[in-house]
This record gives sequence, structure tokens and C-alpha cells, in this order.
Amino acid sequence: MSAPTTQRSTAQISVNSSVHEFDGPPHTNALDFLRGAGLTAAKEGCAEGECGACAIMVARPDADGTTRWTSVNSCLLPAAALDGQEVITAEGLADSESFHPVQEEMAVRGGSQCGYCTPGFICSMAAEYYRPERADDAAAATGSDAVDHHCGPNGFDIHSLSGNLCRCTGYRPIRDAAYALGQPEPGDTIAARRENPAPASASTDIHRADTPTGETGRFRRPATLAEALDILAAEPEVLVVAGATDWSIDVNIKGARAKSMLAIDRLPELRGIRRTPEYVELGAAHTLSELERELAGSIPLLGKLIPQFASRLIRNGATIGGNLGTGSPIGDTPPALLALDAALVLTSAAGSRVVELAEYFTGYRQTVREAGELITAIRIPLPLSPMTSFQKIAKRRFDDISSVAIGYAVRVEQGIVTKARIGLGGVAATPLRAKATEALLEGAPWTLETVHGAAETLAAEGTPMDDHRASAKYRTAMLRSSLERFYAEQEAGR
Repeated sequence: MSAPTTQRSTAQISVNSSVHEFDGPPHTNALDFLRGAGLTAAKEGCAEGECGACAIMVARPDADGTTRWTSVNSCLLPAAALDGQEVITAEGLADSESFHPVQEEMAVRGGSQCGYCTPGFICSMAAEYYRPERADDAAAATGSDAVDHHCGPNGFDIHSLSGNLCRCTGYRPIRDAAYALGQPEPGDTIAARRENPAPASASTDIHRADTPTGETGRFRRPATLAEALDILAAEPEVLVVAGATDWSIDVNIKGARAKSMLAIDRLPELRGIRRTPEYVELGAAHTLSELERELAGSIPLLGKLIPQFASRLIRNGATIGGNLGTGSPIGDTPPALLALDAALVLTSAAGSRVVELAEYFTGYRQTVREAGELITAIRIPLPLSPMTSFQKIAKRRFDDISSVAIGYAVRVEQGIVTKARIGLGGVAATPLRAKATEALLEGAPWTLETVHGAAETLAAEGTPMDDHRASAKYRTAMLRSSLERFYAEQEAGR
């Protein structure tokens, strides 16, 4: 929840239990801030959130009111966004007498290699070490191959390291170190910190000149949605950021600067999950990791999508509203949400309106969202179609951008398709519904013959192009085969 505190022009950030002050420039990321404070364990590897060398731990609120230690990419996180927050870097894990268990296991098992990426690995591993559900996952483990083949016998989810890359390719000793970790011992102060609420989100207003260019910049985090909407109404050119996982890449790589930034990621009105008999409403500022955890598979299509979205480090910061707000034709959430018949709640100082996602995108990175409006929630209507799939075609299985993404949600009753929704990404200037294919399927028998015919129609949907990720011909081929793959998956699961 946001704290009803007075706005302050200097951010106060607790790092390894010591308070540091930050007064800008507002575009400064947390990594540069930490290194400027002499904490040089976190490194800049890619400056795009892909390597994890910059990972740190942040105390974030959990759904039950306690604290969850969360690993994030410090190269993508504005330092000002940490105002009033608690941070632990690799330097802050150990006490004065001994290594932290994660550091100890990495050292004795040879997991450090050249050492450049090691502090980032250690922070991601430590966040997983303190994950509250890990003990339950360990109890469910059977030998060295446990829960869904991704957890070790100690319940350690190896996908927690999906955003950390080892330049020496020494993953075996790193995995060995992860799987050797026990549970936190009594007296572990970092573990004990989880039992208390996370720090409230401070109301921030940092306004300082960027001395190399002479330009000024401003970072504001309002306490309420009403305050945010007033700012947006008065300054429609203000840059709205949530997780900043997209915008910060332009800052780091292209030198982009914003005269005014408005942070909405901790606004209580944009957080949480609300359920009604008609729909499930997802707060736009909920992160992908929070949604995955709190939905707990209750929307199966999202449960299939989220693990394929970038990496755990990115999902810990990226918000579902932010992914839609970019208007990107290759975002991973739109195809799944289109298949779910989702709608967006758009809110301005004048009020709210509901827009079907299928009508939201109007052109390349263009939408119907008007100046002064924010995406405040995503509504998914009930009941859900029982047959779903999310297919992401990319060069890597994880931590990659889609060449093509397809979301399916189909209902079959007495052998007849009564409802078909297919969302597509990466095959046109916008995400889109495959309406011609849907129309062909609905009312037809759910048979291989029907699917073969519909697959040809699906291959003609969209206007795919050639780029460095895939050719137009390849994208068309993937569309054609995806429906047949979906049919095979559903029949195999019967």
C-alpha cells in the first residue's frame, strides 16, 4: 500500500541495512546508483535485463501481508523507484563471521568460474533460497528429480535462475550449488524479515538537472490513482512507467531521456486480483510473477503463458498492464488475452470505460487509449473455455522474444466446436484475433479433417514480414502447423 507521507525530493533507500540518499538525475538506474555508492558486486553485462549480472534483492509485499525477497534487474530499475524500499546486494548477504549459505555452496562447488556473473547468480539464488513455498516443494520432491522436473530435491526451482547467464557456461556447478542448499537456519535475520510487512511505497518527487546535457528531469510516484490521473491530465506528455523493463532499455542503450516520469507500479488501485461471478479482474500494476503465484493455475492459459514470458528476473518487475501499454505486436500477453476475450479498463480523471482487447490495437504501437488515460485493470470473462494452449515460437525456449505467439481457447460440446478464440502475435503490425479461422471452426465437428482445413485459413491470417527473428514464410508455416499441434495436444490429453 502507498504511504500517506509528505512528498520528498530526495529518495531514501535502505541498502544492506544502511540508508543511502538519492537525488537524481531521475533516469539513473539502480545499478549505477549502487555502484556509485561503492557497492560494485552487481555488474553491467548487457544493460537490457538479459544476463542477470546486475541482479539484486528487494523486499516486496506478499499477498498475505508479509515480505517476499524478490530478485530484480537493477540495470532496468530506476533508482528513484526504490525510495523508501529495502535492498540487499551480494555484499549484504553474509554476516561478519561467515559466508551466507548460498555463497558457501557456490564457492565449494566451483560455481564462481570467472566471477563476473556470480554476484547476480547469488542474489537470484538467495531470493529462491528464501522463497516461502520452497520447503513445501522440497517435501514433494522425490530423489533428485522433483516437481515438474525443474525443482531439485531441496525444492529449489532452477527456473529462478533463468535470467542469469554464465559467460563461462559453467551451469552444472551452479545447479549443484543450488540443489545443495538447505532451509534457512533459526536466527537468519533475512529469513525473519519475511514475517513483517514490506516497506510502504513512498510518495516521491525528484526534480533535478541532468548535468551533462543541462536538461532537467522529474520522477514522481503519487500516493493515489486520483493524484496520478490529475498529473496525467495536466501533463499528457508525461512518461508513464510501471516495471520500466521496456523503457529502461532505451535509456541504457539509446540514451533516451524523459523530461517527466510518472511511476504507477505501486498504486494500490492498480494492484490485486478481484473475482466476480462474471469475470476475473487483474490489476494492471500486478507483476507477471505475482499473477502466476496468486492465480495458481485458476486461469490455465495464463498459467501456460507466464513461464514462457522472458525470465524470472524480468517477470518480477514487468507488469501485465505495461506489456499491453507498449502496444508491441510481439508482446507475449496479447495473444493469450485475446484468446480469453479480455477487456481493458481505461481510466482518466473524467471516469472509466471498458474496451475489448480485440478493439484496442489500431496500428503499430498505436491504440485507442487517449491522452490522460491509464490501463487500470484487465477483465477476463467467465466461464473459461476448457481447451487452451499458448504456443511461443522463438529461438530459445526461455528468455527470448517471440517470432510468433499463438493463444488458443476452445470449447467443444458433443463433438462440435461451440466457441473458438485464437490470438496471434508477431504476424502483423498489431496483435490480432484470427477471426476467419474462428468462424470456420465454430459449428464444425472437432475432427482432424476440420482442423486441416482451418489450418490453411489460419496460415493466411495476418501479414507476416521478414526480419532478423524469422522470415514471413517461416511465420506462415508456424501458423499453419500450430492449429494441428493444438489439436494433437488436446487429443493426447483425453
